[in-house]
Amino acid sequence: MTQPIVTLATSADYPHLDADDQGLPDALRERGIEPRVAVWNDPDVDWDEVGIVVLRSVRDYAKRRHYASFLEWSRSVPRLLNHPSVVGWNSDKHYLQRMAAYGVPMIPTTWLEPEQQLSKHQLHTRFPAYGDFVVKPAVSSGGRGTGRYTAMDAGSRADAINDAVHHLHRGRTVMVQRYLEEVDRKGELSLVYFNGVLSHAVEKAPMLHPSFRSTDEEEAHEEIVRAREPSEQEWLWGERVRKAIHGVIKETARRDIQLLFNRVDVVSDGEGGFYLMEVSLIDAGLYLTSSPQAMTNFADAIAQRVFW
Repeated sequence: MTQPIVTLATSADYPHLDADDQGLPDALRERGIEPRVAVWNDPDVDWDEVGIVVLRSVRDYAKRRHYASFLEWSRSVPRLLNHPSVVGWNSDKHYLQRMAAYGVPMIPTTWLEPEQQLSKHQLHTRFPAYGDFVVKPAVSSGGRGTGRYTAMDAGSRADAINDAVHHLHRGRTVMVQRYLEEVDRKGELSLVYFNGVLSHAVEKAPMLHPSFRSTDEEEAHEEIVRAREPSEQEWLWGERVRKAIHGVIKETARRDIQLLFNRVDVVSDGEGGFYLMEVSLIDAGLYLTSSPQAMTNFADAIAQRVFW
């Protein structure tokens, strides 16, 4: 009897998966599954013959030269997890506006659109007047193209304007957000779900130090994480976000869709609540080596999809 095939889709930058995912093929073999690894845009791969395809280290999907072809590829794969309709909206952070409409708290954001054709002076007036702030493109992966700036420093503000112009001239929407001091004090919390069930949670150390700037072409930045149990309040935060996610799914796909994996990043608002930072459903780092059960839980979740 032949074993079912699961192909882990990756990018040319990570032809053997990233370090966090490299134990996954062995975990799948232990569950009676034949694992394969393939680069998503490799022309020699026949995606009709690869079984279930699980998105993993596709960290280059948001690069300008790949973005449209990646979305087209995702729609062409017969059995893709997560589903192509989810990939479509989650690839552009405009989805945060939809999440806000479902009642999820967001960091106040100024959206700068290419069609506005803003001058440098107009960009200047749209940046915060005090404190630190973040500029990032709405289509981005792994923190690429993101920078932290200081409003009161003329040089830093000029750098922010130039970075915004760089993205806008390439047709990208730019997001401007005040930098939250709570991130420096407590970091971010990532809640990781498999097949709709909370698997594990990690605290992430702050990445955006005051002079942090990332170019579009850099590799995704390594994160420092620590696994821990979420509090009851944090668990409830996650459930609130999950409810909104499925609201967006039903709105866009006209039906609900079970997610194989889902990572929700939140940060404290300093007043007993939270802000949603990101929902990652495409190339999500799942921190599979952060706790003993994480890899097992993910392999079990994939096996459930294969054998149910």
